[in-house]
Amino acid sequence: MASQRIDYRTAQRGQAAALERIVDHLRRDAEALPAADLLSGEASVVFAGMGASYAASALPVSLLSRAGVRATREIASEMRGAASPEHTVVVGVSQSGRSPETVEFVERFPVHARLVLTNVAGAALSEVVDRPLDLGSEQDSYASTIGYTGTLVGLTVLAQRLLGASPEQAVAVWDGIGTVVSRFEEVSAPVVAAVAESARTVVAADVVASGASRAASEAGALLLREVCRVPSSALVTRNYLHGEMESAGATLHVVVGDGRERRLARTLADAGHLTLLVTTEETQAVDDVYPTPLAGGPLHVLALPQVSAPVRVLLETVVLQQLAGALAEVRDVEIEDFVFEHDDTKIGGVVQ
Repeated sequence: MASQRIDYRTAQRGQAAALERIVDHLRRDAEALPAADLLSGEASVVFAGMGASYAASALPVSLLSRAGVRATREIASEMRGAASPEHTVVVGVSQSGRSPETVEFVERFPVHARLVLTNVAGAALSEVVDRPLDLGSEQDSYASTIGYTGTLVGLTVLAQRLLGASPEQAVAVWDGIGTVVSRFEEVSAPVVAAVAESARTVVAADVVASGASRAASEAGALLLREVCRVPSSALVTRNYLHGEMESAGATLHVVVGDGRERRLARTLADAGHLTLLVTTEETQAVDDVYPTPLAGGPLHVLALPQVSAPVRVLLETVVLQQLAGALAEVRDVEIEDFVFEHDDTKIGGVVQ
């Protein structure tokens, strides 16, 4: 079992090294993961989780869907009483492995159709499958940092194995991830600090993304709520254009993406709204439909390196982790002091 929680700042400082350990752990365990034979015939995949674990599932759903596999994700508590569909593989996701809703959902499926991913080895969710996958019981902060990014790593490996990749191929995308994260944090930190200072008095935050990047936007909105007490929403790019953005005002806008998101960020900033655009380094021609806007005034632009989709989502998540921590500091919020505790969201009660 994982030892006592570490504080948010400590987790941030140690995250790059922890991710390297997680990759090494998964490299050893990937051989035991079932391969593509689970997806033969008409099989589909459903990922089930709560909170951040549900958010993380947007990444493997995108990876599998792009490869032609039917994949969805569900908030585990909302599927109570629902029958398990035929020819469906379920993947239960829980960083603690103790979310009762996820355990209950997974148990509705035949044992041969169950997969799980946890951070903590030997937790309750691991007991409902023959071959559980874990991240090596890494220490994590209460508002999850390492546990969340590690879950992105694990879910990518699992998705690649389901698609038929060899164990080595499934893990290869994460080779050198610690160095990638460390270098990017150096670039992103001053930009994030400037945004946080400007956002000192905001009353809300909108985090806008689409596709796989929803794993970053949803986790990021949750962190802004948990870590710095800012009412925050994770919103889908095209849906945001259909009326949701009309409430802009005294709001921080974090826009993640390369396409319509670039024009959206420019629109918000031109109207005077504080906006952080997280996009890739400019590689398009100057006549691109959605060129990267220049930073200035209320618009801040943070360029991601050219990396694979899973690594990109992880770096987007790092930006939002940094933003939550920086905004908590300027707003004088103590990160570790959660307002509410619940004794029924984890099997065995609250564990600090």
